[in-house]
Amino acid sequence: MSQPSQTIWDAPVRLLHWGLVASIVAAWVTSEQIDGAHEIIGYASAAIVAARLLWGFAGNRYARFSHFVRAPGPTVAYLRAVAKGRAARHLGHNPLGGAMVLALLSCVALLAVSGWALGTDLLWGYAWPVRLHVAIAWTLVGLVVLHVSGVVFTSLQHRENLILAMITGKKKPPVQGDQD
Repeated sequence: MSQPSQTIWDAPVRLLHWGLVASIVAAWVTSEQIDGAHEIIGYASAAIVAARLLWGFAGNRYARFSHFVRAPGPTVAYLRAVAKGRAARHLGHNPLGGAMVLALLSCVALLAVSGWALGTDLLWGYAWPVRLHVAIAWTLVGLVVLHVSGVVFTSLQHRENLILAMITGKKKPPVQGDQD
């Protein structure tokens, strides 16, 4: 008989994750608007990033950055294990997932700051801030593609639906060889 699943990602992590997904999609859809909805969505995205940063220090065990953000050495070692097909399953984010969380949050924060800066008198009318904002947006698209690819790959590798886990918060219990 299999053991019941356990809650790994709490409600705030899941709500902030899916809220950020929705705000990124909405920002992309409204990207041709100079102000109005796109601007409001940008501020909402910034608020979500700020809340996730706070929750990364105050949240439950699996929400805390200290639990899943690793130094470059262990992260590269994990990448090598992935390439060899020997990566351990992690209950929370694996080291590459932790790096991706930081990259995604940083990119959205940079988009929010650069978007805000576009509306200031200091940068009004210059082309380079717009090009920078667009470049950061395309960088975010690339990160999202890598993130989704990593989720699908890891789901297949460990026979676990990580998308469902980010909806329900629940994952299979650990087995021998898993990382907590």
